[in-house]
Amino acid sequence: MYERLTALRHALVEAPAAGVAERFTEFVTRRYALADAELFLVDYRLAALVPLRGGAPHTHPGTPTWRCFDHQEVVTDGQSTLLPVTVRGERLGVVRLTGLGDDRERHAELAQAVLALAHELAAAWSRTDRYVAAARTRRLTLAAEMQWELLPGRACAGAGFDLAGQLEPAYGVRGDTFDWAHDEARVYLAVINGMGEGVAAAMLTALCTHALRNARRAGLPLADAAALADQAVYGQYQGAQHVEALLLELDLVTGRLTVVDAGSPRLFLLRDGDLISPRLEPQFPFGMFEDSLYRPETLTLRPGDRLVVLSDGVVHAARQAARYGDGALDRFLRRAGALAPLEAVRSLLGDLRAFLGGDLADDAVAVCLDWSGPAPGPADAPA
Repeated sequence: MYERLTALRHALVEAPAAGVAERFTEFVTRRYALADAELFLVDYRLAALVPLRGGAPHTHPGTPTWRCFDHQEVVTDGQSTLLPVTVRGERLGVVRLTGLGDDRERHAELAQAVLALAHELAAAWSRTDRYVAAARTRRLTLAAEMQWELLPGRACAGAGFDLAGQLEPAYGVRGDTFDWAHDEARVYLAVINGMGEGVAAAMLTALCTHALRNARRAGLPLADAAALADQAVYGQYQGAQHVEALLLELDLVTGRLTVVDAGSPRLFLLRDGDLISPRLEPQFPFGMFEDSLYRPETLTLRPGDRLVVLSDGVVHAARQAARYGDGALDRFLRRAGALAPLEAVRSLLGDLRAFLGGDLADDAVAVCLDWSGPAPGPADAPA
């Protein structure tokens, strides 16, 4: 087992970036006597699993490929076995293996092989256009291209937390985005809404995102990061444009949540089935005035708490005289409490489209962050 997995990892590392999937297929079909191995990539809207080799995307929920993706578990369908392709919480797609059989030991070994594939795909993703192009069911607008390239990823999981976010309309998003980072002790999250349309909105959002990253990577406190982003936007636009944002910093050991509310993104807390909308001090959006000062606020989370951050494109979306945020949103967030974060944000935006009776006219961002409590350290490990 270990010799084969080691040989596979060497084969994948040595493959050209655009050929990682083919190298995987060649290796596992030969060394595990399989009939075939095929990779499906999830599309930008989380609505299609697209075969890398070409062919019709799988778009119907409940099919074996989607059950594998949604539940993140092995699914057997006749002669095919489907395994999720996921790395550190980022769900890339599904692999379908043909001819694997019912041997549970081989299932476990191939699951490790698919994990090796996921790591190499993640490393190769930015070094070739093959995978990003294959994961599209239609062309992105230029603004959407900029926004998706700006993201650190769509999901992430680590010791004590699980988070995911989604942009809509996925193929035409303009000024809304989110950003995150984490280390062993903290998770940083920003949900950003840049004013304007098209490429101009995407450029404004990119400026704000990079200013926040610059501050975070310099180790500045959250309020100082907000001030730096404010100065960057004001310095470029002199008050003519602004960015609304919600900044969060979660201490993964204590559950202490630091917040700076600089605009429209709304924070919701789901705790033991109860939905809470914390009262935060509204502060100026970034770039409205020169030298604005920002004050951090703190909340304390409990293990099992869920945070949901939504842009105004979700909360204020309206059909005739009804707003989604006036009742339908609360009901959905309570119902979706048992869903994993990526399933929750995808289902939320699907529920919003159903409420509106079609696609969204405005940009929308949904981000979900679960905190399960402090991860056990070496001293807490069983003897």
